[in-house]
Amino acid sequence: QVQLVESGGGLVQPGGSLRLSCAASGTIFSITSMGWYRQAPGKERELVAKITHDEDVNYSESVKGRFTISLGNAKNMVYLQMNSLKPEDTGVYYCNAVLLGVEVWGQGTLVTVSS
Repeated sequence: QVQLVESGGGLVQPGGSLRLSCAASGTIFSITSMGWYRQAPGKERELVAKITHDEDVNYSESVKGRFTISLGNAKNMVYLQMNSLKPEDTGVYYCNAVLLGVEVWGQGTLVTVSS
């Protein structure tokens, strides 16, 4: 069992920055990748960024060059540094982990980009 807890969301003006954190606990040795997804109001959940434990990364086209995903030293933390935020980045951001073919989700943290 793995549990994920996100933090770092909030209200930010367009052009600003936020850093999201996700802490994994439990049987973290079985995690093969971690990532961030988001769900905007009235839309489906979409991939934002993903990183494997070999630190191969994948970004959605909409965030390339603005967001950076990284793992903590102990590989039980994943971060999302978000720069040059836009109103369309608004949504609930969910941490995701994949282990033994199963996906685990955090409870989500709200990011609102508005002036």
